Amino acid sequence: MTIETPPAARPYDKPTGDRRGLVIIYTGDGKGKSTAAFGLALRAHGRGKAVKLFQFMKVPTARFGEHRAFERLGIAIEGLGDGFSWKSRDLKHCAELARAGWEQARAAVLGGEYFLIVLDEITYPLRYGWLPLQDVMQTLHERPPHVHVCLTGRRCPTELIAMADTVTEMTLVKHAFQVGVPAQRGIED
Repeated sequence: MTIETPPAARPYDKPTGDRRGLVIIYTGDGKGKSTAAFGLALRAHGRGKAVKLFQFMKVPTARFGEHRAFERLGIAIEGLGDGFSWKSRDLKHCAELARAGWEQARAAVLGGEYFLIVLDEITYPLRYGWLPLQDVMQTLHERPPHVHVCLTGRRCPTELIAMADTVTEMTLVKHAFQVGVPAQRGIED
């Protein structure tokens, strides 16, 4: 490890633009995309802002740790999917759920009621062809100016990355799963 001297001066110029709703993307093969989006939701909620989370791959009855915590905090989180595609018995049904879920999410984005909307794991139905990319992009362009939207998932379409304000790519360095350690409650779910 190299010891560094802390910066003595601000390492950037103070922004002078107007505040506005942002499009934020967390993508990549590393762990932490949904976790980062949930942290963003907690930060907004802590400031008294209205937040809504849509999970495109989780079932509506899911009771993972984030569902339990957000329920206790009064943050709306909604599963729209049928779980992992490899566990589904009917991919056509998965596609129908994604399209119906997108209509709900789209209405929330355009409605202007929420300060932050998280579209967790939306890249999967986009990549599988279940949702039209152009519709998602148009919705993001047409959203009210105060609405922030956070999208998560692996291999985010380059078109979304190009239009986003902030993009973070999570890079996998190593993961316990690679050496046979199974997912653990409270860490992965």
